[in-house]
Amino acid sequence: MSGEALRKLRVGAQELAVRIDGAEDAPALVLVHGILADHRLWDAVAARLAARFRVVRYDLRGHGGSSAPPAPYTMEQLADDVPALLDALGIARAHLAGTSLGGMIGQQVGIRHGDRLLSLTLANTAAQQGAPQAWEDRIAVARQSGVAALAEPTLQRWFTPAFLQAQPQVAARVREILCGTSVEGYAGCAAAVRDLAQLALLPRIQVPTLVIVGSEDQATPPAQGRQIADAIAGARRVTLPAAHQAATEVPDAFCDAWLAFVEALPR
Repeated sequence: MSGEALRKLRVGAQELAVRIDGAEDAPALVLVHGILADHRLWDAVAARLAARFRVVRYDLRGHGGSSAPPAPYTMEQLADDVPALLDALGIARAHLAGTSLGGMIGQQVGIRHGDRLLSLTLANTAAQQGAPQAWEDRIAVARQSGVAALAEPTLQRWFTPAFLQAQPQVAARVREILCGTSVEGYAGCAAAVRDLAQLALLPRIQVPTLVIVGSEDQATPPAQGRQIADAIAGARRVTLPAAHQAATEVPDAFCDAWLAFVEALPR
C-alpha cells in the first residue's frame, strides 16, 4: 500500500501518531480504532479504500505511538481530537468511520462537530453504558497487573471462535498491539467508555450515517446498533457476519457496505 510512514503531529497539548494513505487530492476518510488497539487494526480496510480516498488513521490518546496524558479522559476530549487533527492536516471535511470506542467518539464528533463531516459510520458500538462496573473492574486489573492480563478475554469478545482458529497470525498480531497499550492510556479511555451516556444526544446528528453491527457481537450486540440507527434520522444499518471487530474479521464485507453507503450519498 502506497503511503507514508507513521508520523507524529502536535495536536493541542499532546502528540498524535498519524498515518495517511492515498492521493492528497482524494476525499478524506478518517478511521478511528477502539480501545486496546491502534491504527493497524484498520490495515485491510485502509489498503482497499486508499485507492479512492485519502485515508487518515491515527492512534487514540494513550494508544500506539500517541502520547498518554494522565487519566481519566472524557468522550468529549477524545472527540475534540478529531477536528484538531483535521485542522493540523489542513482538511476541511472528511468521512469518518469509527469502530467500538471509535464509534462512540464518532457519535460525539457527529453531535458536536458535524460541520466537519461528509458522512459518519458507526461500527460495533454503543451509545449508552449498561455495565459501568465491568469497566471499573478492568481499569483495576490493568492498574494492578498490566493490560496483558486483559488480552485473552478481550480477544474472545472481539472475534468469533472460527476466526481465531482460522487466523492465528492475525490474532497474535492483535494480541501484540493490545499488550503494547499503555496502562495510563487504557485507563483514560476506559473511563470514557465507563461513563458513556449519549443516546439522548444522537438526534442532533444531521450528517448521513451508516451503522454497522456484527451478528455475533457480544460486546455491543446488534440491538445496541439498532438503538443508535433508530435515534439518528435517516441512518442506514447493515449487519455483517462478525463479532466485535468487523473491520478486522470481514474487511471486504465492511468495505463493500461502506462503499455502497458512500456511493449512494447525494453529490
